[in-house]
Amino acid sequence: MLHGVPCWYELASTDLTKSQAFYTALLDWHIADSGTLGMDYRVATLDGSMIAGFMTAAEGQPEAWGIYFATADCDTTAAAAMVAGATTVVPPSDIPGTGRFSLLIDPQGAFFGLLQPLPGGTGGAFDQTKPGHGNWHELITQDPAAALAFYGALFGWVQSATVPMGADMTYHIFAVNGQDIGGTCAMPGMAAHWTPYFGVASVAAMVAKVTEAGGTVVHGPDQVPGGAFTLQIKDSQGAAVAVVGPA
Repeated sequence: MLHGVPCWYELASTDLTKSQAFYTALLDWHIADSGTLGMDYRVATLDGSMIAGFMTAAEGQPEAWGIYFATADCDTTAAAAMVAGATTVVPPSDIPGTGRFSLLIDPQGAFFGLLQPLPGGTGGAFDQTKPGHGNWHELITQDPAAALAFYGALFGWVQSATVPMGADMTYHIFAVNGQDIGGTCAMPGMAAHWTPYFGVASVAAMVAKVTEAGGTVVHGPDQVPGGAFTLQIKDSQGAAVAVVGPA
């Protein structure tokens, strides 16, 4: 697995049963208990690939998705993040049978995870060619330049393009190993956060699916540079998520 590539998605939910029903209906995921001792941790799979984890939100924790990025050395990357101004939520720790992880908050306030997979980890969660897999990753932050510098130093990300979004807003697209994987921009009044976009075969078809499954369409469908369409969603429990794909 390549350093700096998105590799896992994790939802903190206050009602795992309702969240499971929503994403099963929306993305055709098969979601089942992982067998983790001492906690209800469920794993979504599709076509033989593990895509995402579902866990119960801690007391007072908001419904939210988290994104993990692969690292060749979790301890070294976590230490570098701390030196660069990040805050540690969970220090580097082992996950039996999976690898080593850490949870952090970046200097602008966005939550993210690190994962050092065990040798042979498949890394099938992120695949821009397959519906139902992670496709795009959006960071809202009040200082995109500082955020790109932070993540660039950690993961080797580079800005590959900029897209004007009105007179006072620019969308910064970033890439790793030559592949565009996400974008960042400033949204006045919004706290810093990451949002995962999952690929779908038809964005238009998702509008009815979201409503039928108990979610809310926040914005879209919107066409983006390159011809794809996006749909901003609140799931059945209120967590922000998005989908991207053809019309």
